[in-house]
Amino acid sequence: MDSKREKDQQDADCEKITAVLLKSRTGEFDLQSILFLKLRGLGICDLGCIGECVNLERLDLSGNNITNLASLASLRLLSVLNISANRITNLEPLHNCENLQNLNVAGNYISSVENLHCLVSLRKLESFRLKDNTYNYTNPVCRNSSYRTVVLEMFPNIKVLDGERVVGRGSELYQLCKDIDDTIKAGSYKNGQLVEHPSCKPWVEDTYWDIKRSNNAIIEEAYKQFNDVLHECRLLNNRASHVISQTERSMSLKKQSKQYAI
Repeated sequence: MDSKREKDQQDADCEKITAVLLKSRTGEFDLQSILFLKLRGLGICDLGCIGECVNLERLDLSGNNITNLASLASLRLLSVLNISANRITNLEPLHNCENLQNLNVAGNYISSVENLHCLVSLRKLESFRLKDNTYNYTNPVCRNSSYRTVVLEMFPNIKVLDGERVVGRGSELYQLCKDIDDTIKAGSYKNGQLVEHPSCKPWVEDTYWDIKRSNNAIIEEAYKQFNDVLHECRLLNNRASHVISQTERSMSLKKQSKQYAI
């Protein structure tokens, strides 16, 4: 029984962030010197002393067992935070992270948009992820079909939501491609079954793109000269490739001879 308690205690210690863990992962002797930190998939459930890394700018805590974010409240310089794939229900401590620009909370237990009101004060927030289709991460709030609209109203400065650009350069093209994709998918299924379409015919004849020879002597001569130049370019390319190959082989042999000499 005592040995079991000791083992459980050791396991608990391993799942807690300690100064020793932080220093060993970063090579820094002073916690305040740590600017970037990656603690992904370590089974962490207690953030411990991470709040002492007050100059932290980028933090990855994805794939752990974290439920309480209270220790992050002191990280006011934090700009990028990934806490995806944890067990988080409350984001309240993050309202102090006033420099936060990129936040990933996909794969947690955020149940409603009311849980997001605490983040409204984050004026610099530009990228917010509640769902990640690549890893099949989501949150209960994403079941609401209108959650995207509500989130965008709550955070007017957001440029990227769930990995999709919603405003700014490229957003119109992204939306157009998405609409086309949705339309194609909608037309490919009927009553849940994939509709088989007959083989499509080409828009133009097979010979449409063939170069048509002209009877005009000037055009004929230009066509001939172009082919001659193209042929010369191919010959030059082959010669250049051969010279480069020989040079590389020669340099390789010299390098080997030097090694043997040493």
